[in-house]
Amino acid sequence: MIRLGINPIAWTNDDVRWLGDEIPLEVCLAQARRAGYVGIELGRKFPRHAKKLKKILDRHELALVSGWYSARLLERSAKDEIAAMQDHMNLLKALDCTVMVFAETAGDTVPFVSKPLSERPQITSGAQWKELGRRMTEVGDYLLDQGLRLALHHHMGTPVQTAEDVDKLFDNSGPSVGLLVDTGHLTFAGGEPIKMIRKHAKRVAHVHAKDIRRGGFLQALERDLSFTEAILCGIFTAPGDGIVDFAAVAKELKKIDYDGWIVHEAEQDPRVADPLIYAELGNAHLRTVCAEAGLKIAKR
Repeated sequence: MIRLGINPIAWTNDDVRWLGDEIPLEVCLAQARRAGYVGIELGRKFPRHAKKLKKILDRHELALVSGWYSARLLERSAKDEIAAMQDHMNLLKALDCTVMVFAETAGDTVPFVSKPLSERPQITSGAQWKELGRRMTEVGDYLLDQGLRLALHHHMGTPVQTAEDVDKLFDNSGPSVGLLVDTGHLTFAGGEPIKMIRKHAKRVAHVHAKDIRRGGFLQALERDLSFTEAILCGIFTAPGDGIVDFAAVAKELKKIDYDGWIVHEAEQDPRVADPLIYAELGNAHLRTVCAEAGLKIAKR
């Protein structure tokens, strides 16, 4: 069964932190529900106290899907990472989440407007991949014991960005390290979502449905933009408004009997791209392709 969720980055961005400052959390939540979503991921305006957050989400009839966690396993031990994630993990557990969005961010270029994506950190030795995989497996095993699946987010500007990076990490990690398939980030990185889903079918734990505008994509590559610049140039958009074939993605998810969340993501400048309009556009497209693929969507 598929549940449709949304990320609040269309209203208030977590990477370009001044985007959406003027939009209240209540507006974001009300519009997310109005657009047809039953869940939402964490954003920087969300309270981090479980009872307070649950009360707010219940008022809008939304579940908490998950929340981004920035890991630094290239710099610290699994034991230290587990200690660092306790507050975040416990919040997800208290709100009945089943996955943790987990990205390795040591040395990432995402926060820096002046750093082009070509300067992102890269793991160059087999020993580094082996150690990262070992540490992440230890964290993944721990999370499973806590009732959460680690969902690795390959992300532009980070050490695990490309399909090849994901392959190397999975070659060196155990099954507790699951995969978050982000259609937009993978396409931006030169990969193909369908191939990744097919290749790592047993690892797929979570899906971010993000589309790519061809014009913004080409501009980002030709000018070697930073992640922030790419966002402001409009590279990302709602599912159905760009070049990603979501009908094919849905069919591949059906083939592997995917059971979980599909989360709409479209970080744009809300002054240019009205969040509600794009949330509704994405919801309609995802419902259409899921229905055509035979994926059943839960009402709650």
